Amino acid sequence: MKTIKILSLLTVAATTFMACSSDDDAPEPVNEEETITTMTVSLVAPGGGTTVTLQSRDLDGDGPNAPDVTVSGNLAANTTYTGSVVFLNETESPAEDITEEVEEEDEEHQVFYIPTGNITDITYDDEDGDGNPLGLAFTLETGDAGNATLAVTLIHEPKKPNDGTLADAGGEPDFTETFQITIE
Repeated sequence: MKTIKILSLLTVAATTFMACSSDDDAPEPVNEEETITTMTVSLVAPGGGTTVTLQSRDLDGDGPNAPDVTVSGNLAANTTYTGSVVFLNETESPAEDITEEVEEEDEEHQVFYIPTGNITDITYDDEDGDGNPLGLAFTLETGDAGNATLAVTLIHEPKKPNDGTLADAGGEPDFTETFQITIE
């Protein structure tokens, strides 16, 4: 009779020990940040006219070399451009299109456009699944001839909704560049 009681106690103890094991907890999935080496902003003039391309390419990432920043031409004064942005990881061959990831994880990303000078307005032309701005497609309006800058920043996990400024964005920048633009 003592043997049965001891076996019963051992069974209960073993079951309790196994039920309390922390091995049952699933590990948190790791969502690593994207590697982005290249950002290309395309600005298409009305009627499918000339496309001006703004590009920042930094193949060594945080390495010693500065990014190669180019602007393919000047923007026309008092004109509305249709804009789009593409993000690539060119450390892989063929290059990985990070824009697809941004689209898939649209609620966790937003592209911010901060103009100065003679860029008069920027309007988002796309939204995430919750109806908040995403920024892969946009409209840019120029004012009179002069100079301007356009800062473009991809933010990971921004506060949404936000007021459209980096100060209110929260999150972490995945990529940022400021372009010097001439409007003629």
